[in-house]
Amino acid sequence: MSAKWVRGSVVQDWGLAVIVAVIQLAASSGANASQTGVRSLDAFAYLLLLAGPIALGFRRVRPEPVLLVAFVAAVVYVLRDYGYGPIFLSLIIAFLTAAVSGSRWRTYPVVAVGFLLMVWPLPALLGRDSDAWQIFGLLAWMGVLVAIAEGVRQRRAVVSAREQRAEATARDEQSQQARAASEERLSIARELHDLLAHSLSLINVQSSVALELFDRKPQQAAAALATIKTTSKEALTEVHTLLHAIRSGAAVVPEYPETVGTEPDSPRPEPARPAPRAPAPTLEDLDGLLERTRSTGLDVDTKIIGMPKKLPSVIDVAAARIVQESLTNVVRHAPGATALITLRYTPESVDITVDNTRPTGTAVRTGIGGNGIIGMRERAHALGGALTAGPRPSGGFRVAARLPARPAALSTQARTSADARSEAANGEEARA
Repeated sequence: MSAKWVRGSVVQDWGLAVIVAVIQLAASSGANASQTGVRSLDAFAYLLLLAGPIALGFRRVRPEPVLLVAFVAAVVYVLRDYGYGPIFLSLIIAFLTAAVSGSRWRTYPVVAVGFLLMVWPLPALLGRDSDAWQIFGLLAWMGVLVAIAEGVRQRRAVVSAREQRAEATARDEQSQQARAASEERLSIARELHDLLAHSLSLINVQSSVALELFDRKPQQAAAALATIKTTSKEALTEVHTLLHAIRSGAAVVPEYPETVGTEPDSPRPEPARPAPRAPAPTLEDLDGLLERTRSTGLDVDTKIIGMPKKLPSVIDVAAARIVQESLTNVVRHAPGATALITLRYTPESVDITVDNTRPTGTAVRTGIGGNGIIGMRERAHALGGALTAGPRPSGGFRVAARLPARPAALSTQARTSADARSEAANGEEARA
């Protein structure tokens, strides 16, 4: 609440108090003179006429005490037989202010008590003249007053509920945006890991081989250095194309239902062109995927069970990434081992198993832990699949994943993440 708003409210309240005071003082004299059998106004009467308006200056700060002051002033004014008059104006304003912002149980009974003390039966018991039409008329006006207060309360409740819903909607949108940003960051991190982990692991292994054979077998060391050069160049190209795609906000080529664009006059929406990228690895190019790994000396065999079929791009890319990361772990942690990749196709799923034998050499120590298995498991779960990884009873290590033949319902954000960007990239030519 700003200081400017507070000052404006104080000015409004005291301005209203002055206006009500002028009306009550000026009009009460005429009302008193026009009534017969009433006491003439004296100093105490004018004090009562001023008590209510003065209290109205504090009506926003202490509405219920202000109502009490105005009520007592009006009751005393009527019971001292000064007659009826504009003194009720301050009471009405005080009642509406307190009834709208305060408790019904503490404000609404004031109307009933006021009727008993100022209209009927107490004035009649004190010997005052009472007119039935006047009694019922005042009763009706009091009912209208309560109805007005209740209507204002309901209106404020509706406005408050709308504001709360709007705030809740805004908070939910902010939460969704934060969650979407977090998912996007995770997808970018996974994509960078997929791009670099395999290449850097091969570079690390080949550099160790080159250092070891540099003096004894320079030709093999030169071959290892050539592999390092090729691998590093490819890795740099992949990173540059990924950064370009991120910076340009590359759109994903959307998948449309088969019914879209089948009618003669039904135009197919023009897909947005993504930024050019090197094609993402897929199971269709399994030999090309294994070529770089085999250049390190790792013996990799493949086994296909079932009839190979074209998988949805997001599934195909995820499966290739799992194979690639599993082989990267073999190169890093099981030197001298052999690996076997088994792909089993069924109508409902594609099962991927990467087994490696016991290592025969010493693993290269990089000094840092990896997140490869975590990333593979997250990728599988995001598609509605599952992945397990652990030592084999006979020695070695096994990574086993089951991916659905059709992806589970993915969120829009997931479709625009790294997996979806890889789908768009499959149809593009590799950049130079």
